[in-house]
Amino acid sequence: MTQSPFIEIDGRAATVEAIAPALGGYGHFTAMQVRGGKVRGLAFHVERLDAATRELFGAGLDGERVRAHVRHALAGSGRADASVRVNVFQPVEGADEPVAVMVAVRPPAGVEPGLKRLKSVPYQRPAAHLKHVGGFGQAYFGRQVAAEGYDEALLAGPGGEIAEGAITNVGFIDGDTVVWPDAAPHLRGITLQILERELVRAGIPQDRRPLRLTDVGSYDGAFLANSRGTAVISEIDGVPLPTRSELLARVGELYESAPWDAI
Repeated sequence: MTQSPFIEIDGRAATVEAIAPALGGYGHFTAMQVRGGKVRGLAFHVERLDAATRELFGAGLDGERVRAHVRHALAGSGRADASVRVNVFQPVEGADEPVAVMVAVRPPAGVEPGLKRLKSVPYQRPAAHLKHVGGFGQAYFGRQVAAEGYDEALLAGPGGEIAEGAITNVGFIDGDTVVWPDAAPHLRGITLQILERELVRAGIPQDRRPLRLTDVGSYDGAFLANSRGTAVISEIDGVPLPTRSELLARVGELYESAPWDAI
């Protein structure tokens, strides 16, 4: 298989005509890493797709339909290990029109090794609670900060309220507690949800609180989380952060030990 994605729509090979409606900019998706035909947090992915489909298109999306399409695309691609993206869109616009499920299969991927440097940008995603396809702002600022040598853009509100990374969630360490910022609208990513669950199981305290850029230096560490995994943050806007916290390491260990669910 080449590096080009293997794409199916509703279990059939994608055609130009079938893909065209997905390019309209209205829809949503989820992204996952598959290993051996399994994925972490499968129930969270299914719940995300169903809830967003109800909100955007007025009807739910059956989880078994999603799983069947992902299994079919993986089999067709010849990959048991893969990066998988599931897009949901409406081929024909209208209140009662059904949605289509597009599955794209690419080679597997992981977090690039090393500590991560972030730069804040004055941007918040519209309808941030949805993993929608309108990602121009994220890509724009992501490219800008990358050109300056940073690893990720940190989206912030007009008062410096921390929301999320361009393609990540961020968490902070405060002593023995993991802190999730909640001062600004953001997506509750799948890896964030997995970590919340695993932290509860491990008996590690968590908190949600308003967190602003001016607060960064008072924390004992920070990390990124997305579908590829977790990574330690070494600085935000030039403010250095501790990187050797025991709890930081524990966060990474908890994610790596989280169970895999058969698709």
